[in-house]
Amino acid sequence: MFHQLRVTGCERITDDAVAVTFHVPADLVDAYRFTAGQHLAIRSDHGGPGSRRSYSIASPVGGPLRIGIKQLPGGAFSGWAVQQLRPGDTLEVMTPAGRFGTTQRTGGRRVVALAAGSGITPIFSVVSTALAAEPDTEVVLLYGSRTTEDTMFGEDLADLKDAHPQRFAMLHFLSREAQTSPLRSGRLDAEKINRLWGSVLSPDTDDWYLCGPQAAVEEWRDTLLAAGVPGERIHRELFHAGPALPAPRVDAPSGAGTLVFTLDGRTSEVDLGPADTLLDAVLRVRPDAPFACRGGVCGTCRATVLDGKVAMDANFALEGDELERGFVLTCQSRPNTGSVRVDFDR
Repeated sequence: MFHQLRVTGCERITDDAVAVTFHVPADLVDAYRFTAGQHLAIRSDHGGPGSRRSYSIASPVGGPLRIGIKQLPGGAFSGWAVQQLRPGDTLEVMTPAGRFGTTQRTGGRRVVALAAGSGITPIFSVVSTALAAEPDTEVVLLYGSRTTEDTMFGEDLADLKDAHPQRFAMLHFLSREAQTSPLRSGRLDAEKINRLWGSVLSPDTDDWYLCGPQAAVEEWRDTLLAAGVPGERIHRELFHAGPALPAPRVDAPSGAGTLVFTLDGRTSEVDLGPADTLLDAVLRVRPDAPFACRGGVCGTCRATVLDGKVAMDANFALEGDELERGFVLTCQSRPNTGSVRVDFDR
């Protein structure tokens, strides 16, 4: 659900990025409680009527509702936000969504996070929450950016290091700026991860959190899996994904079918054409349905299939155990049977 929230802070953190803080009214505090690593969808006409963009929350749990926005080439909304958004303005903001970083536990844990570019945004929420809420937890952060000036949340990370000098270690890699240490010069890649294995990086790490461009995250994950890290300990989030090939349609019906869906406790039925995604059909009768990126990345549109079969064009948000439990991304799911029934509330 979207609400109009007032911007209380718009701090420039790099030449092309800002940290935006929102005021949450007392009657909406419960609705905007978030877990580490969740994101917010912003609805704005900048970029087209009703366009949505997804931005990760960049605060520890219990902190202010804050996101990081980096201006993208050709990005209508991000360019407007970085250049023109000011305190006192209001934005339409969806309540927090996503499950990245929500598996945190208490008691003597070791966490390693890898981030590149604006992927630091949810990672900052994850590591700062772990350090604040879990007094015995040790955190290692490997963070890659282009230059020192291009580093998002650099001051926040320095403050975090000062507050937890014994439990928080950070290695900063710069791809376009030479450093004293050759290891930290250049892109954070598989070769650097392997060089750190057994010293900075340890196989007894409880949880690994990865966020960055798709190619980087896939390279990091493959490197960790090859080193023997169990897949269930690796949690990943993407802020961009490339185009995906259409999924096979093994039982696609020849004519239109029906979709029955439950959203916010209300069940509706809508015609479902063979080329429709589930989200396409839902939005025809429920424009308030949850979605953000429409690229299979953010997971905002997740629902559970209760009856029928679907095939997903792409999936960058759901893990294997979620797929086994029947979860799908409705923005990427197309019918493989004449009727489908899903539940957004489960």
